Amino acid sequence: MSESQPVVELRSVYKTYRLGQHVIPALRGVDLAVRRGELLALTGPSGSGKSTILNLAGLIDAPDSGEIVLGGRPVAGLDETCRTLLRRDALGFVFQSFNLVPVMTVAENVDYPLFIAGVPPAQRRERVAAQLAAVGLADHARHRPDALSGGQLQRAAIARALIKRPLLVIADEPTASLDSHTADQMLELMRERCHAEGAAFVIATHDSRLTQRCDRVLALLDGRLQ
Repeated sequence: MSESQPVVELRSVYKTYRLGQHVIPALRGVDLAVRRGELLALTGPSGSGKSTILNLAGLIDAPDSGEIVLGGRPVAGLDETCRTLLRRDALGFVFQSFNLVPVMTVAENVDYPLFIAGVPPAQRRERVAAQLAAVGLADHARHRPDALSGGQLQRAAIARALIKRPLLVIADEPTASLDSHTADQMLELMRERCHAEGAAFVIATHDSRLTQRCDRVLALLDGRLQ
């Protein structure tokens, strides 16, 4: 993909969900383009459509109508194997609850996406060491998650999300479990790594500290961008 081409695009996307006899309109004609190195925050009340956009951009769900383009490639019509491989190679995820594997060390958690992708061991070791150094966890590589603070856990999660050099990182309330000082550190780290590595971040958040540091903030209400 070219430098000027959006990392991910949603074009006139509609999405509804069924809850019993009720049809819930989650997105109503959303258009969105996110570029390399951009930190984008999605805000809005619960039920406004933030999580739906994350799920669609992360290829976890599919729209009812409209088009999703990832890395210049339309994803409509891809079978589940192709979607899984594209998700594996092009996407990283950061969760509110960290989602690290408790029986694995920090280095093993960060290494796991490379192992799944079949990257050779020597290259994996080099990339993991570099990524842990970049997020300030070089001294914690052999520690298990239960030995880390909340901020260190989120640093490890960010390292794991970026280790594949993804086009796009999806982050769902990444500072919700962190105190103010630690949240500020995580925001600065995400911003620095986003710009340094050229990945785009799409972040769903209620945290005003985060929105103040993002490159762009979009508000959602009732499934529409405001």
